[in-house]
Amino acid sequence: MSTLATRRSIIQDVRLLLAAADTGNKDHRSRMAQYLAWVEADGRGWLEPDLAAWRDELATLGYAPASVGAYLSSVRAAYARLIGSAPFRDALYRQVRASGLTGPSDQKAFVDEIVARIESCIDARAAPVRQIVHQDRPEAMHLRLTKGQAEALLAAPGLSTLRGLRDTALIALLLCTGIREAELCSLDVADLRQQLGGELALYVRQGKGDKARLVPYGDLDWCLAIAERWLVLAGIQKGPVFRGFYKGGRRLRRGRLTARAVEMILASYPITANGRPIRVRPHDCRRTYARRLYEAGAELVAIQQNLGHVNLETTLGYIGELDAERRRAPAVYTFDLGRLEDAPRRLI
Repeated sequence: MSTLATRRSIIQDVRLLLAAADTGNKDHRSRMAQYLAWVEADGRGWLEPDLAAWRDELATLGYAPASVGAYLSSVRAAYARLIGSAPFRDALYRQVRASGLTGPSDQKAFVDEIVARIESCIDARAAPVRQIVHQDRPEAMHLRLTKGQAEALLAAPGLSTLRGLRDTALIALLLCTGIREAELCSLDVADLRQQLGGELALYVRQGKGDKARLVPYGDLDWCLAIAERWLVLAGIQKGPVFRGFYKGGRRLRRGRLTARAVEMILASYPITANGRPIRVRPHDCRRTYARRLYEAGAELVAIQQNLGHVNLETTLGYIGELDAERRRAPAVYTFDLGRLEDAPRRLI
């Protein structure tokens, strides 16, 4: 068996061991789940992690340099624990023997080569994270949709197919509640209809930092009607709200959508901005939610709590720079300009 074939044959062992390398930290687990989903979706090799490509992918998705660094740190730590574990080496030796390499020296050389490749790939120098300070940011970096653009995005999937209905419901919930893509993936049917002070609300069971919160729908509760229509036609009565389709698009999977799948769904419905097509990312919907609510007069603290932010400064960053009309000072003082007539024409 060729070296490449041998490497492919141990993919399942490596994936299981990467999952087993989890420290129990939920943030780490979430980061690893996103990384593994990306590797699988892109068909990349497990044994030669391309952290530079993963870094660039995270940057494209709008993650701040500090967050990108945290994601890379989790992946490096997982691989470091992996290659240092006896079960991993045992799995490699089993596969090497199954491939036909019988000589102990050949087996050891092959295993050592794989470990050395991984160590080289996870070296921090292989994927440095650069901190770039922006005085001003192009709108495409932190997109906030206008009302027309948001409605165009909602209309893009159509309602004539089950897939289109799912995607419309998915986009509607992102725009109308401001939840993160990982929070969307974690939604169960029972989470859609909860109460907060008598208001119909969405229950986010596990947000960032393991914080649960409720997000009232308010006048945007029409998104719930779309989601429930999807559930009825898909035959989903409990469990994950959003699921994928098997190849062919007719049979529904039981498992949840991944954050990577949500990103790919949104990217498949580009909108037009400044005369050119732009791919919308899940976090763009979150920023749009914050901006649109602020423009409609919602209190800053209310927006902060709905988004699940600890600091108000973070929420202000989501709202972004306001245009001149919004920044125009109101008449908070008055002065009788007629009094200028009493002023002397010359003071000297």
